[in-house]
Amino acid sequence: MTVHVVTSVTVQIEAPASFVWDVLVDYERYPEWNPYTIAAETTLELGDRIDLTLPQVDGSDATFINREFIRVVDPPHHLRYDTGEEMQGILGLRDQYIAELGPERCEYYTTDTLSGDLADLVMETTGDWIKAGFDSVALGLKARSEQLYANH
Repeated sequence: MTVHVVTSVTVQIEAPASFVWDVLVDYERYPEWNPYTIAAETTLELGDRIDLTLPQVDGSDATFINREFIRVVDPPHHLRYDTGEEMQGILGLRDQYIAELGPERCEYYTTDTLSGDLADLVMETTGDWIKAGFDSVALGLKARSEQLYANH
């Protein structure tokens, strides 16, 4: 089976890990800072859905909803969700990590592990888009967290 892993840039954030976690899971405010995930809806309960509203790959103003399912909620360090059986021929496994670097510093990065019969095709057609999106999330989370922490 073919497996591809897309990894965002790793950003160091001048805010405590728990503070950054709270920004990461404040889905109501995603439109204010997250260019790749325009909206997200979930209870964060294990096994529950998370509906992610994403921009179209072609750069148009249209969006689509990507439904995934919560698998790990380990604040403030690890959040995982995956596509489950939603997409025939592909499994997307998204991990988001926050590591403490000190009392008021941490780092963040995210990965997407794609596997299944369509993994090669998905990487060929959307790999660069996924990477750019993940990088924008990391950079947006850093900017948002540092701004809010400086003003808290």
